[in-house]
Amino acid sequence: MTTYQNPILNADWSDPDVVRVGDDFYLTASSFGRAPGLPLLHSRDLVNWTLVGHALERLEPEAEFARPRHDCGVWAPSIRHHDGRFWIFWGDPDQGIFQVNAPEILGPWTRPHLLKAGRGLIDPCPLWDDDSGEAYLVHAWARSRAGVKNRLTGHRMHPDATSLLDEGKLIVDADGIPGWFTLEGPKLYRHDGWFWILAPAGGVESGWQGAFRARDFFGPYEERIVLEQKDTDVNGPHQGGWVRTAAGEDWFVHFQQRGAYGRVVHLQPMRWDTDGWPVLGNDGAPVAVHPRPALPPQPPAAPATDDDFPGGRYGRQWQWTANPQDAWATQHSGDGLRLTCVRSADVHDLRTLPNLLTQRLPGLPSAVEVELCLDAEEPGARAGLAVLGDAFGWIGLERGTDGGVQLVHRFAEPVAEAERDAAHPRPAPQGRVRLRIEIGAGARCRFFYDTGAGPTPSGPVFAATPWRWVGALLGLFALAPEGTGHAGAATFEHFRITAL
Repeated sequence: MTTYQNPILNADWSDPDVVRVGDDFYLTASSFGRAPGLPLLHSRDLVNWTLVGHALERLEPEAEFARPRHDCGVWAPSIRHHDGRFWIFWGDPDQGIFQVNAPEILGPWTRPHLLKAGRGLIDPCPLWDDDSGEAYLVHAWARSRAGVKNRLTGHRMHPDATSLLDEGKLIVDADGIPGWFTLEGPKLYRHDGWFWILAPAGGVESGWQGAFRARDFFGPYEERIVLEQKDTDVNGPHQGGWVRTAAGEDWFVHFQQRGAYGRVVHLQPMRWDTDGWPVLGNDGAPVAVHPRPALPPQPPAAPATDDDFPGGRYGRQWQWTANPQDAWATQHSGDGLRLTCVRSADVHDLRTLPNLLTQRLPGLPSAVEVELCLDAEEPGARAGLAVLGDAFGWIGLERGTDGGVQLVHRFAEPVAEAERDAAHPRPAPQGRVRLRIEIGAGARCRFFYDTGAGPTPSGPVFAATPWRWVGALLGLFALAPEGTGHAGAATFEHFRITAL
């Protein structure tokens, strides 16, 4: 029997949830303030996944997400299939609980519907109970907005998910459970005559996965820890979803927090003990290697990373750091991504800019390469390849006041309000360069450039950092100082990520 190895998704697919429809499995994850949001992944064996689209084209309200809000937006979604439609619910900690739905996984998805307004409402999950015909919703709380946490609230919900039918009731108060703190991320199920809530606690760095069950949705619930680190190297196995195959096998998908790499995704076997409780992993400890699910074998697959940008279009793996504008990228008849040098008052801090096109940092040692041509004639126009987090570093090209083009390499620490040079600028007389970032253990990044004489290292090693909840990102950008009129463009070609 063949095996699989964890993590099954070795990049920042935060807060995963999964559903089966027929022989297909679908997964979504948090996307926070990036657009498009709510990624949609597909698999037929729970091990090999491809990114097939997004359920949220733009974040709402539009004005709130016209600028980067890296740790806000879409938190911890849940995905379900009911009454012939796909449903995704999520919490925006500043606005409330939203849902979208669609007849097919590729849409068309509805506009976001605000189901429950309020600050600090996070991690919602619906349940349509086939036994009673009732619909329910459970959610957690973010203390940063609501002043409370470590508790779960339950509602009866209208079956069409347009409204809630009561004021809500506290159904689990983990302050009353010795040793439990930061209870969050609930996923709601019906099994064997019980209502089940699978929810993590203890924090993402070192917590555990819990299970709660009750005969009535509103409780009382009893609890048990069903997955924890024990003597493994999987810290804080945390928040995910249960899925059952057509043949009746049970599996659990969850994340592991890995610093700058974000929240990588693991797959755990799941069974039920003689008392009717779920047992995850190897008797409650995460597995590193395990026999594959008994599903038809599939060819190796993973979410795309490479891109030749045919016709100037970028692949599904890319997201903007805010709601995009049409003028940021120009389609054309050839290959290559043509980014407009967007004018900005703050060209020296990439963290504040909405027009960065990003994808996830790979979880394995990798080399990232792209070719760049700076076409803009505007003095101060620049473009480059970045590693973006609470700190950032980038390497690229800048047009000087003398009309020449320079190779520049800059960075900013987490507390810095503006970037500074990581290496002395160098002439790039052709206005073209091949850029390379080698990402080693611990997300330590070494920058290189090649203007025709071969790869040359630049500056010191840069240690990538996450945002508060988000792993570091790779980014492509083009900028220009404040002014009037069109500032020109930059073209990126042959983006590649290869394992080291």
